[in-house]
Amino acid sequence: MPTAVLWFRRDLRLTDHPALLAAIEAAGPDGSVLPVFVFDDRIYGPAGDPRRAFLLDCLADLREQTGGALVFRTGDPAQVLPRLVEELGAGSVHLTADAGPYGRQRDTAVEQALGDVPFVRTGSPYLVAPGRVVKNDGTPFKVFTPFTRAWREHGWHAPAPRPDDVPWATGVRSDDPPPRPELDGVRLPPAGEAAGLDAWAHFRDERLLGYAEGRNTPGTNGTSRLSAYLKYGCVHPRTLVADLAAHDDGGESVRRYTDELAWRDFYADVLWHRPDSARAYLKPELQSMAYDSGPHADELLEAWRTGRTGFPIIDAGMRQMLGEAYVHNRVRMIVASFLVKDLHQEWTVGAKVFMEHLVDGDLASNQHGWQWVAGTGTDSSPYYRVFNPVTQGKKFDPDGTYVKQWVPELRDLDPKYVHEPWTAPGGIPAGYPAPIVDHAHERLVSLDRYNAVRAQ
Repeated sequence: MPTAVLWFRRDLRLTDHPALLAAIEAAGPDGSVLPVFVFDDRIYGPAGDPRRAFLLDCLADLREQTGGALVFRTGDPAQVLPRLVEELGAGSVHLTADAGPYGRQRDTAVEQALGDVPFVRTGSPYLVAPGRVVKNDGTPFKVFTPFTRAWREHGWHAPAPRPDDVPWATGVRSDDPPPRPELDGVRLPPAGEAAGLDAWAHFRDERLLGYAEGRNTPGTNGTSRLSAYLKYGCVHPRTLVADLAAHDDGGESVRRYTDELAWRDFYADVLWHRPDSARAYLKPELQSMAYDSGPHADELLEAWRTGRTGFPIIDAGMRQMLGEAYVHNRVRMIVASFLVKDLHQEWTVGAKVFMEHLVDGDLASNQHGWQWVAGTGTDSSPYYRVFNPVTQGKKFDPDGTYVKQWVPELRDLDPKYVHEPWTAPGGIPAGYPAPIVDHAHERLVSLDRYNAVRAQ
């Protein structure tokens, strides 16, 4: 009986899974499909505990969906998969293509190690696979708006059907998965495909039409919270846009949500063309910017990491990250600007902290989001645009709902003082710190350093 191996990675679902359908076809009417996940320390090792825990939860759900057939193996995939193929006498290995820098190198190594055994890439985690949308001259887009226009014109496939029945191979030896990390007080979302589809259905039916406004107010439940499910492929974005098309009444909210999916594809496309941009500046002219170091800078960085800066919107965002392994997207930009331009830390420092703590930590979106704020990336916010944490708080959390949720020291304050607690009649509430920096002064320091770089 022929066996096709299905190697799961960032596609932990059975609905809309083209590689699964390809594996079933390759196995034939008398064959079987072996689902496998490889714990590769090059990926699993650097992941923060929230991502490890959520991944393990998603894999437990997927194993249940496959009737217990999902096999775990541990090690270098270029060694593990050829051994598994030999063990089974498998005829092919099927997978969803990986667009990340390491993933591409790893997959090439596995393909070479398999020799004559077909290594079949089908589909990608994105609406449009990275590298497909280019300018007329074949060069990549460097700005989001024209990319999105071409991306929409390119279009994407309809969702693939979920197979009625899969002939899973059973009885194959499986390694034990790594132990689930202990998360001290961190509340993760429910894991797996059904949970992701349920989260989407609730957002679509209850909040989608108010998304254009709700997406900017962290104190309201206005976003889909699907980023972790998209990260691990519990839900494919094709499923979302198919629903969006059915609910498109010509309003702004559907377009805005589709734009967020476009940003995800755009950043993946940037990383495809510039794999070095995961660590290196897309605009190298700012690489010589002066940054702070030493014991005092380390103290300020720790205050930022732990939500003890004395700026309520900053502290609320960082405490949300520590409590939910998630931060509202608007707040991500505000806390990132504060780290780079008020505390004068390099964007790579903050990007590393986010990847350590966020359950939805995605290399392309995270690194390029930080570069956008730091003014070093493609389509970036100019460096001289410095977010004021007080005015940003007042604008996007006007009644202090978000701050009061995450900063209990300020819950009894009148909303008009919540973003400037030092102005309250009784002064700063007990237990809450005074601002660790003078924002107006640090803004000028940042601009001076920027102008010095420009003058070089």
